[in-house]
Amino acid sequence: MTTIDVSLSTKELPSYLKSSSPLHWNNDSVCIHIEGHESEQSLTTIRRCARKISASVSASIQLMGDWSMEQQWAFASSVGSPKASVKLSFSDASSAQELSYLNDVHKAFDFARDLVNQTPEQMSPSSLADQVERFISGCGGVGAEYLTAKRLTGKELLEHQWHGIYEVGRGSERPPVLLELDYNPTGQADAPVDIALVGKGITFDSGGYSIKSSEGMLDMKCDMGGAATVSGALALAIMQGVKKRIKLFLCCAENLISGHAYKLGDIITYKNGTSVEIVNTDAEGRLVLADGLMAATESQAKMIVDAATLTGAAVMAVGRDYNAVFSLDTALQKQFLAMSDSVNEPHWPLPLSHSHKHNCPSPFADTANSRPQKGGGAGGASNAAGFLSRFVREDGQGWLHIDLAAAYNRNGSDTMVPGATGIGIRSIAALLLETA
Repeated sequence: MTTIDVSLSTKELPSYLKSSSPLHWNNDSVCIHIEGHESEQSLTTIRRCARKISASVSASIQLMGDWSMEQQWAFASSVGSPKASVKLSFSDASSAQELSYLNDVHKAFDFARDLVNQTPEQMSPSSLADQVERFISGCGGVGAEYLTAKRLTGKELLEHQWHGIYEVGRGSERPPVLLELDYNPTGQADAPVDIALVGKGITFDSGGYSIKSSEGMLDMKCDMGGAATVSGALALAIMQGVKKRIKLFLCCAENLISGHAYKLGDIITYKNGTSVEIVNTDAEGRLVLADGLMAATESQAKMIVDAATLTGAAVMAVGRDYNAVFSLDTALQKQFLAMSDSVNEPHWPLPLSHSHKHNCPSPFADTANSRPQKGGGAGGASNAAGFLSRFVREDGQGWLHIDLAAAYNRNGSDTMVPGATGIGIRSIAALLLETA
């Protein structure tokens, strides 16, 4: 296999080489010309060039010469495709610490992206739980030693009052699952839980009886992107040596239609006593996350972070280049946004107040799971976050919700690979490492 050497240059091009493209080939080597060292513009140029190289070659790639860590990851995150992966080697000029981090990030991203890109037939709720448990057990060389797993499947969920996950998943022949992984490197069984991660793991979302259109349903294998993102973040944090106790809760189900599926007008009464009328079976993510958030709250974790491909409203608000961030804890939100800036993953805050939990009223229950109108009506992403706020501490302190608008892009873009993007993994891992 041919190896393509890729280098960077900040030198101004000679006039006879200047063109509209910053990418210049010379046999089996290519040079990317950038302005500035690590500006947003230069990182975008690197990503665009990585996409162009992906379209031109099917080979192994060696980064050569002077690249910063962020420049190398900008290239790595944008090269290749689900149909043609590229064997990438980072620059030998990098420090040992940089190479270690880059290789760990690459491993976590490859795992999370592969989870999301698997077909719905491959990815059942149990398969998602199996793959995550197996991967995290092998992380950092000590994962299995400090990792314990609990799993509730099918009607076992009812025995423990996890009604949301059960109701959403009961229409499928493949039963729903709540996976709890407890990573406790302290060696002390009574050590406090520092952080709890909660991920939406809807392995396929037909919309249920509020059925999606064919084009709207096509990519709903990606609806477990939240589970993949928090799992990838935990794996990366473990590989990077996080020392505090972290629990991971994955809420896994298939949202399908059958004679046993949940229906419009049903009422779910949750473990905390909150009753919820179902006005849209396609607003199922918040129903399963409610259980995960209550489980995380029961763990008495100091911080709870959930991630989900939750609403189309978030995509409409911030597009597919950003994830939307919500929190009633202003300090935590600022801390997370600083972390995301430090690793060049775009996130943007959207409104959330205590009043948002009242924005989906029901005459039959404490709340509805949405509004009975297309897309949940105005402010749908904030209203979904308000719904979730009912299932954490009443003041909302220590809780962060990420609506993963940028988690998946079917055809890719001039800077993104097609399919799963992994955006959010580095930011959450940085938060875990910063606070732990």
